[in-house]
Amino acid sequence: MITLPGLIDIHVHLRDPGQTNKEDFTTGTAAALAGGFTTVFDMPNNRKPITTWARLQEKMIIAKKKILGDVGFYFGSLGDNLAEFTRVKPLVFGLKLYLNITTGGFIIDKKQLLSIYKAWSSEKPILLHSEEEMVGAIIDVVRKTGQRSHFCHISSRNELSQIMKAKQEGLPVTCGVTAHHLFLTIDDARLFGPYVQMKPSLKSRRDVDYLWTHLRDIDVIESDHAPHTLAEKESDKPPFGVPGLETTLPLLLTAVSEDKLELKEIWRLCYDNPRQLLKLPDIKETYIEVDEQEEYEINDQELQTKCGWSPFSGEKVRGRVKRVYIRGEKVYENRALVKPGWGTVLGAD
Repeated sequence: MITLPGLIDIHVHLRDPGQTNKEDFTTGTAAALAGGFTTVFDMPNNRKPITTWARLQEKMIIAKKKILGDVGFYFGSLGDNLAEFTRVKPLVFGLKLYLNITTGGFIIDKKQLLSIYKAWSSEKPILLHSEEEMVGAIIDVVRKTGQRSHFCHISSRNELSQIMKAKQEGLPVTCGVTAHHLFLTIDDARLFGPYVQMKPSLKSRRDVDYLWTHLRDIDVIESDHAPHTLAEKESDKPPFGVPGLETTLPLLLTAVSEDKLELKEIWRLCYDNPRQLLKLPDIKETYIEVDEQEEYEINDQELQTKCGWSPFSGEKVRGRVKRVYIRGEKVYENRALVKPGWGTVLGAD
């Protein structure tokens, strides 16, 4: 048995409010605890995007009644709500911008980018869904503004190499990678079709190998937990995204058991760096106990997420979360032990 700090996932989509048929704050935070994540940060591309103070307040009030662990939020923008920034900055942990097609069609006009950056102008980062050629465009804006920026779910050699060069230049940029971009390739997309349809898409073995080789240049691992129902995934127009909160840590621990990854890297990528990136305090007596020797198959029937499936179903892994403690209280052992509303909304008044 090993003990790790309560892990931090800076990138989840809990779907609440607006799409609670897929996930809600209770089931999503139950999935987080089962996966060893005591703190998660929810993205703003809800059905009604979180682009106003009023919508942010509504979301925080709903969350307060339903969450089992700790949750923080980001704000969103299409460039038409810059006047809201001053009011919401104390309540959120960053600004999320989408520059490529993803769930919700919440994409900014590239011409608005510089004005958004100048209006945000904060120690709190701007987080970006920015693929391939757009990475370079963002780096140019960072060069002009000096604004801290985080590239979410990088997936290719091209993206990471550009970010590595920007870091060498001294620019304030960071990046994250998902487990599905580390453990799946385009070959899996051909096999499993819509079940692994996501944005960014799965890449070649060459790209995946490059990400592993340069893992030290990646700052965080983020699940990009993006649940959809099986019925939606099996429809004529399957949405982008896969669940990931419950499978990220087992996949990483399996990589440790195969000598592909050092345990200290999980600590760095899933705790130390996420905490530094979002300037979070060290929460006392918050940790997880993991049986790193337990071998099992990922089973859809055992998942806490409401969507009830995983692209890694049937995968043999090694390492299971046994117990989770937050602020000294045991909150998870085989299932969540606390009632909805026990968790804390971070940043709330």
